[in-house]
Formats: sequence, C-alpha cells, structure tokens
Amino acid sequence: GDGTGVSLPAVLDFFTDLLSFYSEDYGKSFHDVSHAINNTFIKKDFGISAGPGNPQQVILTANLPFTESPGGVIFTSMDAGVTFRSVQLPFHPAQAIQFHYQDPKYLVVISIDDGLWLSEDFGNSWSEVHKGVHTFTWGSGITLFFSSSPKGTARRGELILRRTQDVGKNFTTIAKNIFSFGYIGGFLFTSVMEKLGSPRIIYVSSDQGDHFRKAQLPSVTTEQFYSVLDGDEDMIFMHVDNPGDTYFGTIYTSDDRGILYSKSLERHLFGGEGKSDFTNVTSLRGVYLTNILEEGMNTFITFDRGGRWRFLKKPENVNCPETSKKCSLHIHGEHSHFSGITPMLPLSEPTAIGLVIAHGSVGDSISAARPDVYVSGDGGYTWWGTLRGPHHYSILDSGGLIVAVEAHRDRQISSIKFSTDEGQCWKVFNFTDHPIFLAGLASEPGTKTMNISIFGYRPDDDDQPMWVAVTIDFEHLLTRECGEEDYVQWLAHSDYDSDPETDGCLLGYKETFRRLKKLSACRNGRGYVVSRQQRPCPCTREDYMCEYGFYRHENTSECLLQPDFLNQTQDICLNGELEDLQNTGYRKIPGDKCEEGVRPPRREDVFKKLCGKDISPTSANSHTKSSVSGPFLMTIITHYTVAKKQSKITYHVCYNITIINTVCLTSMSKSDVFLKINMNFVHKSISTFKRIHKEKHGC
Repeated sequence: GDGTGVSLPAVLDFFTDLLSFYSEDYGKSFHDVSHAINNTFIKKDFGISAGPGNPQQVILTANLPFTESPGGVIFTSMDAGVTFRSVQLPFHPAQAIQFHYQDPKYLVVISIDDGLWLSEDFGNSWSEVHKGVHTFTWGSGITLFFSSSPKGTARRGELILRRTQDVGKNFTTIAKNIFSFGYIGGFLFTSVMEKLGSPRIIYVSSDQGDHFRKAQLPSVTTEQFYSVLDGDEDMIFMHVDNPGDTYFGTIYTSDDRGILYSKSLERHLFGGEGKSDFTNVTSLRGVYLTNILEEGMNTFITFDRGGRWRFLKKPENVNCPETSKKCSLHIHGEHSHFSGITPMLPLSEPTAIGLVIAHGSVGDSISAARPDVYVSGDGGYTWWGTLRGPHHYSILDSGGLIVAVEAHRDRQISSIKFSTDEGQCWKVFNFTDHPIFLAGLASEPGTKTMNISIFGYRPDDDDQPMWVAVTIDFEHLLTRECGEEDYVQWLAHSDYDSDPETDGCLLGYKETFRRLKKLSACRNGRGYVVSRQQRPCPCTREDYMCEYGFYRHENTSECLLQPDFLNQTQDICLNGELEDLQNTGYRKIPGDKCEEGVRPPRREDVFKKLCGKDISPTSANSHTKSSVSGPFLMTIITHYTVAKKQSKITYHVCYNITIINTVCLTSMSKSDVFLKINMNFVHKSISTFKRIHKEKHGC
C-alpha cells in the first residue's frame, strides 16, 4: 500500500499452496504470519485482496476443499496484516472479493453456485441478496449492477440487467435480453440482442440505468464484439470488431453523452486471445497509443484523445534498417506481452510527468525479434533508445529515478541498472554475490518510494528452487534533497516552433509543470507534489473532432462525409428532437475548454446530401404532382417527427404521404420542414400535418 511500507507476499511451498509472510520495512525483512491465520493455506489465484482506498484493510481467502466444508473462510485485517480475524462464510467464493471503490466496508462476491453475496461490515456478516448472477459491477455511490438469468438459463443474450441502490434490499430490472454490460466514467453500457441470434447493439445510460439510449454504432453479430477501451465522464473509446476472423476493428470516440460516435482509428489490432495494445499514457493529458494491423503491426499515437493519430517519431540515436521504407518507432503492448516477447507493458505514472518507458523496435512495423527499451520524457512526442534487449523496469521517486533489470529466461542476474536523467545515462549496481533467476520487480504503488524489491529464485543444494527477495533502498545513494534550483518550468505539448499564443494548447488549454532537471541528481522525496499552471487557449481546428457520420481525411484536418452515412441519418432522433448534424462535420472534443477563436464553417452542401437530393433549378420549377418516393421519402423520415412528450417516444412519419406537391416540398426551408407536433393520438398526425402544411404553403 502507498505510504505504509508494508508488503504481504504469499510464498509457494512444496505442496503448491500459499503461506503468508509480513514486512513493514519495504520488504527488507519478513516475518511468518501463518500462525495469525491458524496456519491455513490461502488460495493461489485470489488469496490476497487489499482495500483500494485504505491499504490497511486486507482480506485473505483460505484454500479449502468445496466438498469438505459448507462454506469458505476468510481472514480480515484492519492493520495491514499485523493481526487477522477469522470469518466463517456461508458460501464458497468463486472469485476475489470486491471492495467498494470508496467505502471498503462494503464487500461483494459471487459464490460457486452463482449467488450474489454482500457484506456491509467488512466481511464480518454476509447475506445472499440474489441468485443466478453472472457478473456485477459497482456504479455511483452504493449502486450495484448485475446480470442474472431469469429462468436459470446461462445463455448470453437472454440475461437481464438489474440494479440495487440500497445494498440488496430492493431491485429494479433496467434491461432485458442483454449479452454483456459494463460501467465506466459514469456511463452504463449494455450490449442487447433484441432477438435471440440477431445482431447486438449498444445502449447507453448516463443516469445509472433510469433511461437508455441507442448508441450510434454499427451492430455486431455473435462472432463479433464490442470493447470499451477507456473512458471518463467526458468521452468513451469504443472498439467495434470487424466481421470475420480479421483480428482488427475500428476505434470510435463518443460525445459527452456516450451516444454519438465518430470513427477515430481503423484496422485497430485486437487479437483472438482478447488482447488489445490500447494504452493510456497517464503521465500526460490526452495521450494514447495503440497498434493497427496493416502490412504488419504499426504503432500510432494520439495527443488529443483520438482526434488525430500519427506514427511515432524515430529516436535520433537509433538507425533504421537499410530495407526500411517508412521508418518509425513501434511499441510492444499487451499482445507481445501475452505472447512472451516482452516481460512488461508500457509504463507511465501521473506523478512522473511526461515519462514513458516501453519496449519497441524501429522499422516499417513491429519486429518479433528481441525488443529494446525506449524512453520518452515529453509524453511520446520524442523518444530515446536507452537499453538493449528486454528488461523489467520501474519508476521511483516521482520520476526522478528509473531502475531496470535484464530479463533472461536462461541466465541468472546479479545487478540492477538505474538512471537519474530519464534514461539518458545508466549506472550499474551489483546487489548480490549469488545470482538469481529473475521473476520480477515490486515497489510501493504511487512512485514516491525510493525502494525496489527484486524477487526470484536460485537452485538449492537439492535442486529445489529457493526463493529470494532483495530490497534496495536508493535513499542511501541519492542523499541530497532537491532544492528550487533543481527544477524547471516545462510547457507540455509544446513543439517550440508554433505561434506562442497556441503553443502547448491541447483540449482548449495549456499546462506548465514544475519538473526536475535531467542533470539534477537529487531526490524529490515523499512530500513532492506535481505543480501545474493552466491557461485557456483560443479555439482552433485541432479542438474539434469529426461529427458522427464524418471521418478525418488522412494527413489533413478536414472532416469528410462517410459514404454510408445517408442510410443512417433516420436513426439520429433523440428525445423527440433531431440532432443538428447536417450543418457541420465537426464537434468540439468532449472536455475541450477552448474559448472563442475558430469555429468550423457551416456545411449547407452536406444538408443536401443528407436529405438524399441535390436541389436544382429544374426540379424547383416543376409543377408536376407525383407520389413521394426515393430521396423525398428520406427527407420526410429525417425531418418529420411526432413526439409524445409524456412518454418520450419518437415516431418517424414516413407512411401514407403520397400526395405532397414536390415543388412545395423542395422549396421549403429547414425550419418550415421541421414540424414538431404534440398530439394525444399518433394516428391523427397525418391529417393534422396535411392541414398545417396547406395553411402555410397552399399545397
């Protein structure tokens, strides 16, 4: 836990069960605490859980046979493992016990017989609140969402989504026929199969499930999938799988309601093993990187939350292969980690501003050969080749210190590398005279610590592995506390060549950080706090993303109409009112705070395309009566809606309108065309529409 100095590892013993040990000095020494849990073995897969808000709260789950006891046993601690309390459970947990993200006294878990169990007193007492539960997630406050089988069936697509807002006392069914669901950034998503075997569509709620709206996304078959990659209260990144076994799909970004989506990146890699390389660079606002599948795997990065993607710049100190045609840096992500190519994923931390560490290769695409380690100090704009070969690495002292250990499967190690200048130069420290096979690194969460633990094993005299943990305290090396002269003001997202008024502007404002100088060999210390200053920026084209139905043309900032958008316009009717999408191809990026400045031009030409017609003098001067068909029917579907305000139901008036004079229709302005009629009976809408229309236009 952050700031506790406490480590609670579980060590594998000869019988492949787990024993518990306790350390309160960052792993420098350990005490066997098995006696505090009655020498009980704990589970390997979910034996230890720590509270998210309070690291002093710990739960150990005992490894007991299902057939020999009516329920499981947990051990709870309120003092980070110094003492434990044994609790007999009336059920056997099927998964790790989940803490509430804000109040750890609320616990929830699913049992092996699919019961949903809740505790309101940190596990001392439990009650089964529902049966037949598949998955669950916490919502806002103490709201809990879960999917269940209404008739005992386990078929996805026939599940119901339920909600409790009083810890299991009352339940509300908020969706039916769901395939899956998720909750992120205040948005509740559910994938619905309206008919069994039919394509699935996404519905979104921003009010904890009280109301759902259909997301403007392509539907998917049972062989395809949706995946929420990341999100917050402003915007969602959604991956939609392509048909067939392509292993790629399209990333869409949402508006601030999670309903309207725009294409952000095509051919996005999402492997058959369910792994995506989509990575949020947490050390700098707005930055994400991922890989696409096109003539190999290629890495793209965005600095404006998906508004524009680009290749990574090649590091200046690394040469391109002679056969390379479009050389750039490519980063290994989850796919390579799962395949065993790299020992670690890309690493960044909010407290280490601008710092990113990752495995990668330089060339036309990602190389499956032995990867090297690259470092960026400005959030991914520029990179530096820093270590040859794969390594385990960690960020310490809020970015003032980086440590790395070589990763070898067939060779023992005895040294650690460390850098105080963001990987420009490295020093080596031998930490043992008895080399070990490396298993990994461990450090306290939050990057404020100066301690790193190296754990692994070495063969004993009887060829049995003897596990070893070595903790290094770098406070004994970096003894000087940083002073004000060791820091510099740094403007994030700056390219140094642009207009000073807009240089560093991203999502409507610029940020200046107080950062440690690279040449300052000192320690930030535990009291270090990230210091930033924010200033608003004038709006530019970069503050706008492409509207739903538009896409950003390659290498330009212009948003163009998607060829298939014409067939989708009839569905954009929200709460009885039509979205005004036709007069602009742009929408301000969610969360953007720019002021005044550039506003995208109105696009009257797009209005004509969306209506399915191109008005010409010839059609405007014709006085021939005819039935409405083809393009004119699309106009009516798009712009004539009848809304029952009481129930918020929207109907498209697209039937029995066959006597309207085409001259009158085509000469009407948009404001004339859009008639919102509030009526008690929908069947009266046609006759009323004709009467109002005749009074206004004489036809």
